[in-house]
Amino acid sequence: MLLCLDIGNSQLCGGVFDKNSLLLQFRYDSKQIGSSDQLGVFMRSVLRENNLEPTKITSIGIASVVPSIDYTVRASCIKYFKKEPLFLKPGIKTGIQIKTHNPIEVGSDLIAGAIAAKNLYPEENILIFDLGTATTCSYLSSSGEYHGVSIAPGINLMMTALQSNTAKLFGVNIVKPESAIGKNTKSSIQSGIYYAQLGLMEQLIKHTMLEYQLNKHPMVIGTGGFSQLFSASKIFDHLVPELVILGIKHMLEDNQIIP
Repeated sequence: MLLCLDIGNSQLCGGVFDKNSLLLQFRYDSKQIGSSDQLGVFMRSVLRENNLEPTKITSIGIASVVPSIDYTVRASCIKYFKKEPLFLKPGIKTGIQIKTHNPIEVGSDLIAGAIAAKNLYPEENILIFDLGTATTCSYLSSSGEYHGVSIAPGINLMMTALQSNTAKLFGVNIVKPESAIGKNTKSSIQSGIYYAQLGLMEQLIKHTMLEYQLNKHPMVIGTGGFSQLFSASKIFDHLVPELVILGIKHMLEDNQIIP
């Protein structure tokens, strides 16, 4: 079995694969990661609670955008699974050609998503929207070239900014609003944030097509914690919540880290 870990600013997202089957997904608050023992005990426990034996883990892959906890996560994998994890970083075989000015700056989670998208939909021009702490939009050409990314505040950051910097606005649960113009403070905030994100995505699709002279609408993939919020909007051709951990799995396979 393969253990794939996506370490984000808000959460560590894990997935366990047996060949092509995703057996388990789990989450852990990144900010609560303290010692390697704490994390290791959690991961072994969550596997056992789902009837998976930790000793059956044969390889571990990691995509991390939080360098400060990489040592802790690595130590946890070595101590509790007896495996040296493979981090997605420069020099690792990915099958993706990074065409940005400074490839080392591109987040490993973005590259993992691109790896998975390329494997799922080969020979397609693809836009990947990852709606998490930030809302990102990556463009991957049909030839497997990663051209870059747009980064904007995510839904929770927008909500926090409103709550922290205004006297009368408060936090609300973000759901699809019943109308564009709210009739009370709660619905007004929900509408503003929802349509700000939806409009952002629509404009990025439009301008990417113009800039890259695409005659055909690109394949649009949604992933990340808030992507389901837009499932009824038809902005996405495919919703793939597990996209990043699927890319980490392919990374392990591409680098032959499979016993």
